[in-house]
Order: sequence, then C-alpha cells, then structure tokens
Amino acid sequence: MIQLNVLDFARRSATAYRDRIGVVDDPSSPDPWPAITYGQLFDRASSLAATLDALGIAAGERVALIGPNSARAIVAYFGVPGWGRTLVPIDYRLTSTEIDALLCRCGVRLVLIDAEFADLVPPVPGRIVLPLGSETDGQLFHQRAEPALWDSDESAVATINFTSGTTSQPKGVCLSHRAIWLGAVTYGWHIGVSENEIYLHTLQLAHANGWGLIYAVTGMAGHQIVMRVFDADRALDLVDEERVTLLCGAPIVAQRLLAASEGRLAAIQGTRMLVAGSRPSAELIDKIRSVLGWEFIQSYGLTETAPLLTLSRMRREWAELPSAEQSALLSRAGSPGIGVTLRVADDGEVAVQTNHTADRYWEDAEATSGAMRDDWFTTGDCGVVEPDGALRLTDRKKDIIITGGINVSPSEVESVISQHPAVGEVAVVGAASSEWGEAVTAMVVLAPRPRPSTVIAGDVEAEIIAFCRMSLAPYKCPKSVVVVDALPRTVTGKLSKQTIRDSLSETAVR
Repeated sequence: MIQLNVLDFARRSATAYRDRIGVVDDPSSPDPWPAITYGQLFDRASSLAATLDALGIAAGERVALIGPNSARAIVAYFGVPGWGRTLVPIDYRLTSTEIDALLCRCGVRLVLIDAEFADLVPPVPGRIVLPLGSETDGQLFHQRAEPALWDSDESAVATINFTSGTTSQPKGVCLSHRAIWLGAVTYGWHIGVSENEIYLHTLQLAHANGWGLIYAVTGMAGHQIVMRVFDADRALDLVDEERVTLLCGAPIVAQRLLAASEGRLAAIQGTRMLVAGSRPSAELIDKIRSVLGWEFIQSYGLTETAPLLTLSRMRREWAELPSAEQSALLSRAGSPGIGVTLRVADDGEVAVQTNHTADRYWEDAEATSGAMRDDWFTTGDCGVVEPDGALRLTDRKKDIIITGGINVSPSEVESVISQHPAVGEVAVVGAASSEWGEAVTAMVVLAPRPRPSTVIAGDVEAEIIAFCRMSLAPYKCPKSVVVVDALPRTVTGKLSKQTIRDSLSETAVR
C-alpha cells in the first residue's frame, strides 16, 4: 500500500506545473521573497529537509515554526513533515513565556522563527534557533544536497497544532499525514478548489494548518497570495487587483472587511469567502452576500478534525426563498462532509467519527481518553441535527448557563441582543451570583453608528434588557448588561468566554 504523505501535494504541483508561479509573498513584508514557482517551492522544501539532516534532526523529532504568514513558512509545511519530522506551528502573538512552555512540552530541538520575532524564543541548552530571513536563506533553502530518504508512514505525526484554549489550557493535537491529507482533499473538494484558484492567505497558517488549504491549494497548483498580517483595506485591494477567487476568515474578519468596504466600489463578483472559527450571525451572512457580492460558505470543525466536519453552502433548492431566509439557513453549521458521521448525545453534545481525526493529544492521556471514546470524538459543542441533515450548533457544552436551576442557552440570548440597533457585538455568559447560582450577563460592544432606537430612550443597558423581554422568557433575559470597547478574543479570533467570566464580579449582577 502506498502511504499518504503531505509532500504529495507539493510533488504533484511541481510535476504538473513546475514553471507556474505558485506563491507570491507580501511585498510589504520586511524581507519578502520574489514570487516563486511550484518547482522552486518543491526544491526549497527538499533543501530544508537536507538542512535538517545536516543539523542532526532525525525523523520523528519536532521542529517549531513561529512567525506571521510568509512564503518561507509555506515551504516549511512541506519541507519539515514531508521527510519525516514533526512540524509544531506556534502563534507568534503568544508571549515569550507561553511560547517557551509549548516548546518545552513538545521537546522541540529546532526552532524556525521569523527574523522580526527572534527575541521571542529564550536561549535553552541544546535548542537550535534559526531566524527565517535572507541571512539564512542560503543555509535553509538553497542546499544542493539531496535529503535522506524517509520511508513514508501515513500514521506518523506530521504536525502538532495547539488548540486556542478557550475553555482550558491549550492541548497539542497530533495530526498524522493521513489525517491532514484526507482532510485537505475533502475540504478542497467541497469548496471547489481548482487549478484556476487565486487564493488570498488572510488566515494565519498556524491556525489548524491554515484550515488545510495550504495543502489543498498547493495540490491543485492554485495561485497563492500571502498576506503577512491581515489588513481589511489591503485585502479588499488585493481581491480587486488580483481577482481573488477564495479567502478565509473568522466572523470578525468578515466584519472588518464589511466595515472597510463602506464607500468603495463593490469587489469583484465570484469571490468565495469561507467563514469558520465561530458562529456567524444571519445578518452578517446577508451582508457578505449583498454588500460585498461574495458567495458565503460556512465550515464547522476543530483542530482535532483537520479541521473539517460540516459545511453550509447555498443550495439550488433555496433559490426561490427570500434572501433573509437563505442567510438563516446558511447560519447553521451545515451538512457533514464526506466521510463524517455525526451523532448528538442525550445531553446535546455533538460527537463525530471521521477518517481525518487526530488520534491523540501530545503526552496527555487524560485529555485523549476524555475526548475520544469508543472511536467517537466528543466535540464539546452542543447542537441538533435538523430534518434536512444539517447540524445547528447551540453552544459550547461548558458555556451553558444554569440560573435558578434552569438551563439557558447563551447563543439564544445573543441572537436576540444582536438584533438591537445599538449593538455591534455581544457575548452572553453566566456570572457568579449568590441568589441565582449563575446570572445571565451580557457584555456588548456598541455599534459604530447605531440606528435610531425603537424601544425606550436613555439608559442603553436598561433598553437592551427591555428589548430581550419582548422575545425571551424572563429567566433568559440578562440580569445585567456591561458595555465595553471590545470583547476579549483568543489569538485565533475566537471569543474567550472564560476571560469574560473571570472579568465579571458578583457585584456586576443582581
């Protein structure tokens, strides 16, 4: 049997499209590469593997990659695991202390770090740190030596990706070559990645390996434009100038693109935006489709599932429905991807079986046994499967509020509050309360230009509570509303509800 290897994607593009421009680095980067062909991408990945040989980094050893998006980083996603080592992508926005803890946990011997951020890694005996930049390009990417052969093993760990830690400490997800390969191919098939793709990297590569699209787009020899750091105005310029066909982002990225689009001519038609990371509202979806004129696709998954589980995409059966109803249907997590089986437990938790799920967490048997039971992976998310087979998520299991002994779904309350004309963003949590156990509490960011109020004038907090009482049972309505400038998020853009809960004291609720 031929073993699957993530290098297959780069090998295919180098064979079939050797002279096609493959990756274009962000020219605003402090030290960008000129555009490289797919032949050059493969050759530089091979050179990196040969350098690892020379440094004595054996197959199975861990190599960390730290820094913003770049063409050099994309090469590392093939050059490190393609010849048997394990790549450990780490978000450069973490603190030095957090980064060092992850490096120590994985026993990393070699760190490849963007030169601009080299000071983030403290010196440790036995640890090699190589900055990524023009000064080391010759050593890393222009070796003439052939790398040592690796007897491919699709069950070998290709990458260790750390979860964003929204409800606990980050866990190291061990993704095999098989999991990444099948996840990328399935994702690419569902969203229609083709050889004519023009893909804009707005998503940080360290986030679940760029949702697998590093591999899917490379395998199809799509044209890749790398944004070092996301900027909404620049992204819209690139969509128009380069005729971008596909980009990705969390809902907060979509919100910033919409804000930046005000006063501009509409972007080109035919662009697809894949949204994931947290649940988008139907209103946001409607604006992506109507204001930007883009196709909206939603995906739900986890780092542990490489990351595809479900997709929500416009269906021809919905063509005659009003736009608002279409957007409401698209706001669901969607239908299972090929090879994905879902079930919902009695307590509402979603469990899955796939052919691309991680089999363990790095050196964490307790977390592994807690999440993976009898060949089912428990997601920690609650939801229902609707009659048409689509999954509708309700909440994270740990986010359910128990107030006065009654369960309240935060997402239900958030859905109502988000419709208030003064609200830009909202997060609902349970705050500690001596009277209720937990009190429903809303933290809101006001809209930049609120529409005229239609409820009561004056106190916006009281107004939002009164607005909720028009649609929700009294026990579901917030006991308190806290107005803030911004909601706390993890480095991947997800709302950090634990941070919100920690910031609220009992004096903030009634």
